[in-house]
Amino acid sequence: MSTQTASPPTPAPVRVVAGPSRHYRRRSALNAAGFLVPFGVLFTAMMLAPIGYAIYQSFYQVQRQGLFGGAQTKRFAGFDNFSAALHDGDFIASLGRVVLLGAFQVPVMLGLALVLALLLDSRSARFRKTFRLTFFLPYALPGAIAAVMWSFLLVKDLSPFTGPLAAIGVHTDFLSAGWIPVSIGNMITWGWTGYNMLIIYSALQAVPGDVIEAATLDNCTGWRLAWYVKIPMVRPALVLTTVFSIIGTAQLYTEPAVLAAARIPGASNKFSPIMNTALTASQADPNLAAAESVLLALVTLVLSFGLLKFTQRRTADA
Repeated sequence: MSTQTASPPTPAPVRVVAGPSRHYRRRSALNAAGFLVPFGVLFTAMMLAPIGYAIYQSFYQVQRQGLFGGAQTKRFAGFDNFSAALHDGDFIASLGRVVLLGAFQVPVMLGLALVLALLLDSRSARFRKTFRLTFFLPYALPGAIAAVMWSFLLVKDLSPFTGPLAAIGVHTDFLSAGWIPVSIGNMITWGWTGYNMLIIYSALQAVPGDVIEAATLDNCTGWRLAWYVKIPMVRPALVLTTVFSIIGTAQLYTEPAVLAAARIPGASNKFSPIMNTALTASQADPNLAAAESVLLALVTLVLSFGLLKFTQRRTADA
């Protein structure tokens, strides 16, 4: 009696899927370049070229000969312009004013933005869209118009705040030299709190719902939910808004410039570093102004990236 063994099944042919052809990859690269080239041209022309030209100008000086400055010669000055900028009392004082203003104004502004964002994100919040638009409207108002408006609101004889403060024994002039930084900080806070609130509120909307539900089941509600769950999860948004605020404070110009143009006694046309640099450039010393601009950019870069590195290290150690 013979037995037959079944032959093993014939394996199915392996289908090799060919990758994209070289022509397709080249066409995709050309399509991507077509979208990137316009941006690269504009970025180079509007950002990299001016920055490079400012750095180039900061290392040169123009010497004029004759009583009326007839002949001009340009010579390489090395770091002489930077040394002159660091010995310029008005420029150093403007840097100090901006740093001191930012040290107090930025935390207050971001604290208000965080509180407003948490209130809008709470379950008991009503009319979210209305309040969100209301808080954002000051940012939509141009800075120059807002500064003019606040300059009228803060005039001693017209201000609606002078009477109530005088009733409790506080007699002050918000546009005096001592109160000008506070008034400018108030203008910035009023104009940018809504903008930062939207960034933080968008981050709160991205918090997973199951995380909030689990915290609620653990009886973590109210301010405990905000402090222990929501705020830690929106920390990247808080870091982002802080960096934006540092950069914006370093670029402070509109508010003090409007007050100075309005001949406010306490306002100065050298209040901020950019105002001081613009005045230096208008006085026929563009090379010194370029050096001051480069120094301001370096200070902003160090503060911004220093904050990023600090928060990254804290997050890694946590």
